[in-house]
Amino acid sequence: MARDDNRGRGRDRDETPEFADRLVAINRVSKTVKGGKRFGFAALVVVGDQKGRVGFGKGKAKEVPEAIRKATEAAKRAMIRVPLREGRTLHHDMEGRHGAGKVVMRTAPQGTGIIAGGPMRAVFEMLGVQDVVAKSNGSQNPYNMIRATLNGLQKETSPRMVAQRRGKKVADILKRGDEAPAAADAAEA
Repeated sequence: MARDDNRGRGRDRDETPEFADRLVAINRVSKTVKGGKRFGFAALVVVGDQKGRVGFGKGKAKEVPEAIRKATEAAKRAMIRVPLREGRTLHHDMEGRHGAGKVVMRTAPQGTGIIAGGPMRAVFEMLGVQDVVAKSNGSQNPYNMIRATLNGLQKETSPRMVAQRRGKKVADILKRGDEAPAAADAAEA
């Protein structure tokens, strides 16, 4: 009997510790009908586990809380995994595009923090990135900025992924950058 009493509350409590969510934008939208206008709300939410998974969703409803709930559920369904270096920054610099939106994301040394604008900052915080420098060019629409950011993050590859794709060991992939100057010095001597 006790389970029936806590049916609605217990379910929400079990889901929240796993994911953090951030409300990025909320718009009042209207639909013109015969008798006048009907107002509703559109919400944009970013959800992440702050350990390398992030997603975004949008929801529309007559009331704000319902729109946020729908957006959060949509975000949880559309999550992507992003490999992070040392669990704090990106492996390499990259660009992301969506429509007229273009974002540039760069790795940063420890202690830099998140240097990014509004919607992009929400994505990085929910992803669990601690050090990154990002710049948004073009569209300032939060939907397009988030889509462009996620487009760039999907291009992120870790040394392990590159080594697996090439059929090499991770040490061979990471070592190559250090060997190139040494090989050039040896060739000159």
